[in-house]
Parts: sequence; C-alpha cells; structure tokens
Amino acid sequence: MKEKYSQTVKRGLWLAGLLALCTSGSAFAQHQAISYTDGMPFSEGYVAGKTLYVAGQQGPDDQGKVTGTDITLQTTNAIAAVEKVVKKAGFKMTDIVAVTVYVTDLNDVEAMNKVYIKLMPNPKPARATVQVAGLIGGAKIEISATAVKH
Repeated sequence: MKEKYSQTVKRGLWLAGLLALCTSGSAFAQHQAISYTDGMPFSEGYVAGKTLYVAGQQGPDDQGKVTGTDITLQTTNAIAAVEKVVKKAGFKMTDIVAVTVYVTDLNDVEAMNKVYIKLMPNPKPARATVQVAGLIGGAKIEISATAVKH
C-alpha cells in the first residue's frame, strides 16, 4: 500500500511540475519593442505576451512626404506601414482585433473607407475613426492597431 501511495504522490508531483512548466510561459511572457531606435520617444510596436500594440502609422510617399498627397495614397501607405510592423513582430494582419483611424478632415472618410475595405482583411477588426485637429508632418491620416495572436 505504501509503495502504491508513493507512486501516486510522485505522479501527482510530476503532473504538477508539468502544469507549472506549461503555464509559466504565459506568466513570464517576453515584452519586446518593435523597431525601437535609441533616442526616439516611442517604438513602432510593442509586444506584450500575445498582444501587439502598433503605434500610429502615417502614409508618406516614396520621398517621406505626406503634404501634397491625397487621402487615398496616405491610407494605402499607412495600412502598408501597419502591416510592416505586424509582420516584423511575427503577427498576421488577420490577428488585428482593433484599429483607431485618426483623420484631420471628416470629408476624407468616404475615400479612406474605400481603401480600407480593400486592404484590411476580413472579418474587419473593431474600429474607431476620430477627427483630430492635426497630425505630425501635416498628414491627413494616422492608423494605430492592436493585434492578438490566436
């Protein structure tokens, strides 16, 4: 009887250890900055556990300028910039669960939506669209996102 009890205790301890090992990965999840440069005030993205936070991304043209470009190009490029951060972090665009779109002119929302509908995968993530007084560099749009690995 004592031998059987001892085996049961050992098996229980082994299973408890295995359970602790399996759950410790999420308890000690790594935090990782994506595209951080020393001296800059932010990272392009930040992974905390299974969640990625993508900083606001603008859509400059090939020369890095947003002034003089229309909302269609800026939206296309802003979504491409979000996608670049998402992929660099090891996530997929379908992992995005929430998006915030900042626009300086509500009259641009219809044209922005046409691009957004084409480029963002289905099902579309939850989204807020907010008019702001201005964006850095004279941009018309900035997009931030949150992604969760499935």
